[in-house]
Amino acid sequence: MGRVEAGGTRGAGETASIEEHRRELSGRPSYLLVIENGSSSLFDLPATGVVTIGRGPEVELRLDHSSVSRRHAHLLLDRGEVRVSDMGSRNGTRVNGETLTQPRVLATGDLVAIGEVLLVVHAPARRAAPRDLIDEQAWRQRLAEEVDRAVSYARPLAVLAIAGVPAAARAGAAGALAGALRGIDTACAADDGQLLIVLPEADRPAAHRMAAAIAGALGSTAPGARIGVATCPWDAADMDSLLLAARAGARVAAEGAVVAAGEAVIRLALGEREVLLAHPAMVRVFELLERLAASDLPVLVIGETGSGKENAAFAVHHRSARRDRPFVPLNCAALPETLVESELFGFDRGAFSGAVAARAGLLESVAGGTLFLDEVGELALPVQAKLLRALETQRITRLGEHRERPIDVRLVAATHRALEDEIAAGRFRQDLYFRIGGARVVLPPLRDRRCEIPILFREFLSRAAVRAGRAAPEPTPAVMAVLLAHSWPGNVRELRHVAEYLAATVLGPTIELDALPLDLAPRIPLPASTTATTPTTAIAAPMRRLADELAELERRRIGEALAAAGGVKTHAAQLLGMPVRTLSWKLKQHGIQ
Repeated sequence: MGRVEAGGTRGAGETASIEEHRRELSGRPSYLLVIENGSSSLFDLPATGVVTIGRGPEVELRLDHSSVSRRHAHLLLDRGEVRVSDMGSRNGTRVNGETLTQPRVLATGDLVAIGEVLLVVHAPARRAAPRDLIDEQAWRQRLAEEVDRAVSYARPLAVLAIAGVPAAARAGAAGALAGALRGIDTACAADDGQLLIVLPEADRPAAHRMAAAIAGALGSTAPGARIGVATCPWDAADMDSLLLAARAGARVAAEGAVVAAGEAVIRLALGEREVLLAHPAMVRVFELLERLAASDLPVLVIGETGSGKENAAFAVHHRSARRDRPFVPLNCAALPETLVESELFGFDRGAFSGAVAARAGLLESVAGGTLFLDEVGELALPVQAKLLRALETQRITRLGEHRERPIDVRLVAATHRALEDEIAAGRFRQDLYFRIGGARVVLPPLRDRRCEIPILFREFLSRAAVRAGRAAPEPTPAVMAVLLAHSWPGNVRELRHVAEYLAATVLGPTIELDALPLDLAPRIPLPASTTATTPTTAIAAPMRRLADELAELERRRIGEALAAAGGVKTHAAQLLGMPVRTLSWKLKQHGIQ
């Protein structure tokens, strides 16, 4: 009947001690300790099935006490779970003193009374069962909740993206995942065929260990699986960027391998330049630029200041048949109108005061190469007219000359302005817009490709540290969260300046919050005692003049804007929201070079 006397040779009426039972019960799976008529015994429970309890001859666990009905109760066992139900017994079934009215799951230590007979339950500790695959929309909602919790309470969080699982193997892969995940983890099969997993309370080492375990579990059902890992806030601090970072890792991983988001970067070699690409939008943009490079079609690159427009223009040149000829950049916003004209078209001796010798302009000296006109929207209308004719005829006339000279140039232009609005306002020629915009390429700002921020920041930090001859400091998670939350109006240029600033000023092994520049450092509220200061106390402390504090703040902000704009006054003025003339006057006022 499955009963085992606890004491072996113990006589009737003897009771097993707790210590004896402890020694005898070690190593057993689920079982019941049966206490009946002053003695105790053990009844081993099967892993699955039904155990009927009663006095009748057909039951699995037979009890002899008169208070027990012939078919008193039954246990349903399934994968470690034990559930008890009363079978309409005369004296009822009680669990921990409460009469059982409906089926109930039992746990180790529960006391079940079958009439006057007591059963003590022992069931091995069960792991929380992982959730089944859910639909992608519900999974994204779960991820959004976990990201909000991770950011609000500084808790670790990781996301896995698994690519390379064939549709036919997806059911088997889901089964393999069930044994590798925790109860708090959530997985889904995305519409694009990838398996996505959110891992709460998993920092970078833990996430990589779990990813490696999952790769091993998938080895038999999906050996070609590629896993990308992204952690919050190390790689991203919002839902979309975190998912993009994990997908980027899966995209570049080898079959059966695990790749961290920070390693999922494409290093595009363009001669002596190297461009880092991680966001799918930037990868597609540079693929488009490579296709455009095969023709002589003029290209207009549109993007905010500091977003990498010159790198995009150089990619067109470097991938073209003109790669062995010069690539010449000209920032149209950095020169006044008269100088821009002479720079572009050249001049003859005596053409103006100071022109002591003739000089070829950029359109002429490029000679088979590529001319990059950055901020072409800043050109004055008379220069726009001359540039249009030069591009259409491939001929120019130097200032002070009357004869035309042939040119061979490919033009790549860039602007941060909406040229359609400039045309409507009469500040830009529509015919020139059509001429330079044969192909228009838009660069998304850095704030729209946040998964690249940690990658680019560490790259810039490492390069600056190498130049300084020291090891690069490591940002804390709190610092990385601040960097990911910043809007980066100066885009990649601003990010590079921040990294170089920290490489120069942080001497320890880690970058803490107080090391960040003022425009990035989180605002620290004044202590309560400050607001409660009495007027007498406030007057006793020496105070600076308000005008002095405002002047210092203004000077600091102007310096930060110039640094973010790479020294270009026009861009700095835009960041500060003031006219260029006002900025020029304030530079003189504050003695800023």
